[in-house]
Amino acid sequence: MLPRLMLNPSLDVAALAARFASAGRVQIAEFLAPGIAEAWHAHLAARDDWLRVINAGDTVYELGRAAQAALTPEASAQLEAGVYAGARAGFQYRFCSIRVPDDPERRATSTDPLAAFATFMSEGPVQAVLHKITGAGAIRFADAQATAYHPGDFLTAHDDAVTGKARHAAYVFGLTPLWRPEWGGLLLFHDDRRVHDGFVPALNTLNLFRVPQSHSVSEVTRAAPGPRYAITGWLRG
Repeated sequence: MLPRLMLNPSLDVAALAARFASAGRVQIAEFLAPGIAEAWHAHLAARDDWLRVINAGDTVYELGRAAQAALTPEASAQLEAGVYAGARAGFQYRFCSIRVPDDPERRATSTDPLAAFATFMSEGPVQAVLHKITGAGAIRFADAQATAYHPGDFLTAHDDAVTGKARHAAYVFGLTPLWRPEWGGLLLFHDDRRVHDGFVPALNTLNLFRVPQSHSVSEVTRAAPGPRYAITGWLRG
């Protein structure tokens, strides 16, 4: 059983708000109270209901374990070639995901701990802290999905701006221990010419950034000892 979710009471909210106001993003170390993130990392690593998510233009494909196992070597190679061709030409991603419903009633009746995490990010003291850090009082709830980036997974540049979604900020709650920058999986902020900032995956660290803002996740290399785990989403109106 996972421990109760609790915000770290030692966060310097005023200092975090000042950094967010200045840069439009902030990395918050030790976001949860001690011992909680380790249990969540173990939980995600043990789950077997991940879907491999790949886009082809505006079409999204979700492959479960059975569908992935059924791919022939030729089909796998063709899919791989298509993913990298898409990355050369435009917006492309490949990673694994477990999604959480946005509907509050479905969350309330869900037995998935990820639904409880989304509710935790949407209510009470956490919501108050996020309002103060982002300065966005119009935030009403957080959506969420668990993500796992294996070697070869990546997410190319985009700015998260989608009409009608009312996204005020995005977050990436890192659940990856013992990660080195050269293993990839970095959350990068950049334009076409220069990387302005980058966050290395880390355990119990909340990366928070204003929307819209150009960013990407660099490809995870084969040197990585395991997946880059996180819970990600947007703070929405």
